[in-house]
Amino acid sequence: MVRVLVAAQILSGAGLAAGITVGALLAKDMLDSTGLAGLPSALFTAGSALAAVAVGRMSQARGRRPGLAAGYLVGAAGSLGVVAAAAVDDPVLLFVALFVYGAGTATNLQARYAGADLANASHRGRAVATVLVATTLGGVVGPNLAAPTGALAEALGIPHLAGPFLLAAAAYALAALVLTLWLRPDPLLLARTLPVDGDSSAAEAGTSTAAAPARTGGSVAVGALVMAVTQLVMVAIMTMTPVHIHDHGHGTAASGLVIAIHVGAMYLPSPLTGWLVDRYGRLPVAAAAGLTLLAAGLLAATAPGDSVALLALALALLGVGWNFGLLAGTAIVADAVPIATRAKTQGLVDVSIAIAGAAGGLGSGLVVAAASYPALALTGGVLAVAVVPVVAHASRGRRELDLGVRSSTAE
Repeated sequence: MVRVLVAAQILSGAGLAAGITVGALLAKDMLDSTGLAGLPSALFTAGSALAAVAVGRMSQARGRRPGLAAGYLVGAAGSLGVVAAAAVDDPVLLFVALFVYGAGTATNLQARYAGADLANASHRGRAVATVLVATTLGGVVGPNLAAPTGALAEALGIPHLAGPFLLAAAAYALAALVLTLWLRPDPLLLARTLPVDGDSSAAEAGTSTAAAPARTGGSVAVGALVMAVTQLVMVAIMTMTPVHIHDHGHGTAASGLVIAIHVGAMYLPSPLTGWLVDRYGRLPVAAAAGLTLLAAGLLAATAPGDSVALLALALALLGVGWNFGLLAGTAIVADAVPIATRAKTQGLVDVSIAIAGAAGGLGSGLVVAAASYPALALTGGVLAVAVVPVVAHASRGRRELDLGVRSSTAE
């Protein structure tokens, strides 16, 4: 079951990398506007918000397999729509297709919950990490295929920048096929047959508070906020980095390399992050996310525009900070939501992530057009620090709850 999820994530990772690598450049060329270059990222993240609800509801009703497969098929259709829009030079069709393409992004994220369906609380971070890290291979290979897929597109009479979306269409369709044929039994449907939501083993083993955090009503909100803020900052800075690199005389190969390093950093640290989440707790890792994103923003803001190496390092830190926030936030939400409403609630949580990403994508182009890329990077880094006081407040609340439980037990 895990191997099937891993295979699908590798494929879908190549699909989602297309929009990151050339989406902004394609829009800039078609619209002849830097201010609107962030629009593709905003559109496909907005589309992912709607898809997150749909995939979550379908998964709740029928299981992870049909929900995830349907999401990837819609993402494949959107990818083909982007190719068609570029071929006929139709911006309106491009916008609609990018919105539909966002379903692939939402589904790739939703798959992480499938990894946690059968895990107990003490191993939930590592279970999510196993699925996420699989995205690394596709996510790193995909951007580096920007040049060859662009050449293929030109050979077919299609604009060069539409090439990666040909890869995305094939990758998403194959991911849907893999899940449909081999994700059996369905992890969510199987989890519903377990006696105590998969957490009884953790309780019997006497795991620590860090390994099996107390379930509090505020956990869903805290987890959602952590993921939304980290997504907004990551998308905003990531979206305009290829444009920034291009404006300083570098080609798509340089942009592809930087984005490949960024996507690798988004997913490759997952096993370590999952261990940290399970060993030291969700909240400390969430705080580390905010601080890491601050460092990324500061480095991106101060790096010379012609220094691909420093921008690659900044984007690597951006990816690691996002990874910290996503795994910690996912574990917080998974701890707090009962199996009866799990998929539906997780879909709604991912809506907040998608909306934040859409805001970051749309706002990024406007900020760069009005000010500069360094101003965008600095603003994003400072905004990310907002996670820290939220986490500190939640941590104090948890300690007070633990003290109350211990006092009542002693009595």
